[in-house]
Amino acid sequence: MPRSKLRSITIQFVEYLIGGGVYFWVGYGVFAICYSGLHWYWLWAKLLADVIGWTLGFFIQRYWAFRNPKLNKLNKAVTGRYIAITLFNFLIDYLIVGGLRALGVTPYIGLFVSSGFFTVWNYLWYRFWVFNPTIKTPNHNERND
Repeated sequence: MPRSKLRSITIQFVEYLIGGGVYFWVGYGVFAICYSGLHWYWLWAKLLADVIGWTLGFFIQRYWAFRNPKLNKLNKAVTGRYIAITLFNFLIDYLIVGGLRALGVTPYIGLFVSSGFFTVWNYLWYRFWVFNPTIKTPNHNERND
């Protein structure tokens, strides 16, 4: 791999990690306020935290870490792919956190365990599918935003 390509991928991965950090820490804060402060059931607190975190995460990943001018013509496709993988991730994430909670592990620790899994998982999905401007979509040549 050429050195410039490796450097570009490394920078993208660091930007992705920063975006993921924003999602995680904002979500973690919302979860803490709702779960411990307002005494919500863990699932509802996590759901609100995820909606806020993943919304912020989308904008950071789309317009910073995986920015590409070719994506401007694919807004609907990219958003649809992001929503699809996010809904699938919800299932996995809630199984991880809920499963650990059933084993007596606090949801706070479960959030960290889940985050470790999704760090690698999401980078691969985002890079090669969600924010990939070369994937053919219906009406690929037409503006679909």
